Parts: sequence; C-alpha cells; structure tokens
Amino acid sequence: MTPQPAQLAALAAVTDHGTFEAAARHLHVTPSAVSQRIRALESAAGQVLVRRTTPCRPTDAGRTLLRLARQTQLLYDEAARSLGPAPEQVVTLPVAVNADSLATWFRDVLADAARWDRTALRLHVEDQAWSADLLRGGDVLAAVTSDPTPVQGCAVEPLGVLRYLPAATPALAERWRRGRSVDWARMPVVVFNDKDELQYDVLRDRGVDRPPVVHQVPTSHDFHEAVRRGLGWAVLPEPQLLPDLAAGRLVRLPGRTHLDVALHWQRWRIDSPALGRLTDAVHGAARQHLRSAGGPRS
Repeated sequence: MTPQPAQLAALAAVTDHGTFEAAARHLHVTPSAVSQRIRALESAAGQVLVRRTTPCRPTDAGRTLLRLARQTQLLYDEAARSLGPAPEQVVTLPVAVNADSLATWFRDVLADAARWDRTALRLHVEDQAWSADLLRGGDVLAAVTSDPTPVQGCAVEPLGVLRYLPAATPALAERWRRGRSVDWARMPVVVFNDKDELQYDVLRDRGVDRPPVVHQVPTSHDFHEAVRRGLGWAVLPEPQLLPDLAAGRLVRLPGRTHLDVALHWQRWRIDSPALGRLTDAVHGAARQHLRSAGGPRS
C-alpha cells in the first residue's frame, strides 16, 4: 500500500482532535472529506485504523501509520519552509516529558524554543516510565523517558540523573518523629497519581506498606505546594527542593535515602533540522541541571 499524504494527515488530525468534525475544522475540509480519506486508508490497509469512540483513537494498525503520518508531516513542513518564504508554515514538534522535568530543568528547553522561528512545541505530560508508550503509539516525535531500551525506529541517548529526596515541613516531621527517625508507617504521604511509585519505593526500602492516609495531587506545581503546606511528605526533585531547604520551609527526612532516576532522550531516526535543534537544546539543559550517573550534576 502507498498511503496518500492527505489520508495520513486525516489520520493524525482525527487522533489529535478526537472527532471527525474537529479534524475537519483543523484541516479546513468537510467532515465527509475526512471520513472518505480515513475509509480509503483503511481500505488500502485492509483493516480498521480508527476506533469510532469518543474520543476517536487509533487501533494498533492505525498507530503504525500514525508514526508515518507524523514523520511525513514534519518532513513536508520543513521542506516547504526551506523552498522559500512561507510565513504561515509552522513546524510542530510533539514531545513527551514528565511533569517533574517540565517543572525544573526542561524549562531551559522552553526558553530556547521561544527563540525559534515558526516552530511549535506540543508537549504531552507523562510519567517518565510511561512516556516511551507515546513514541510507540506515534503520538510524539521524541520523549524524555526512564526507559533505556530504544523504541523501534528511535535512537536513545542518556541525559543524566534526576535526584529525588524525601522531604516534609519541619512541623510535619516533628509531629511524626519517633526517636531518631519518623513513623513511616503512619505519616501521611502525597503521591502524584496512580502511576507514581517513588514514595512507595522509599517505604518499601523501610519494609513499610501503604500508609493509611495517601493524598493524590496530580500537577507538579500543586504537588510541590501541597508538601510545602504540610499535607504530607513526598520525594521531590532536587532542583525543586533545594531552595526550600535553604529557606527552612522543608527539611529532609531522617536517613540517607535518595532516589536517582536516570533519564534518556528518545527520538525518531529521521533527518530533521527542527528535531535536531530540539535535541541539542535538551542535551544542553540536561548538562546544566542533571547529575551524571552516580555523581554530581553533569
């Protein structure tokens, strides 16, 4: 089969916008035209590519073609821009990044991207242990991930280590103090979401199961603020925690426990100046803020 660019664009638009109607508005065509393009693509593939749910989602076969659609669109956009002045031509870079990185070191990448002409970042916030799934599904071109195993068609490069430290307010730590330690089994804890295992890793190291009170705060800024307000203890990324330690707003909990999460940059193996520039910015920010494996900041 030889998918047509308009068919691939329709597949990407339906995936991004969730309905055929929204995809049509994005592509400036009628919903009927989008439907015809998807049906033609499914006919050529010999199988269903889009689940007609709310929102619409690609099937496994659809995800294979979605990766091709993203790559094709990126290369077409860059080719069109290189052929001559095209003020309206924007290159879009969908990227997966975990919330803690976005709240700390990845902000330098955003500062770099602010200076790029006609380039739009589309960020997908996902836990570092799960972001590689967005690459497999064709949702993003690149991802900050903790998975060192390259997704098929991708290159993987180490970035460094993001260190996490368990912390709480001085009042909370004092309230739950037990001798030279704290009552890990009963002290309230804050987690990010159902995928967040970092706090439970600390507890397991101490032979403790889930405590009775577990708060869930699913945004990085509010998660940090919840710990600062004394809602519970949590592990916080070092760049976010250090100013609070210096100001006395938070204290490290007893023991030498820290968690080092090795981060990697996975990107599709395509010759794209925009993707290469993004990769350079990511590596530059990582060198500035992350630790080298087993050592100080790189």
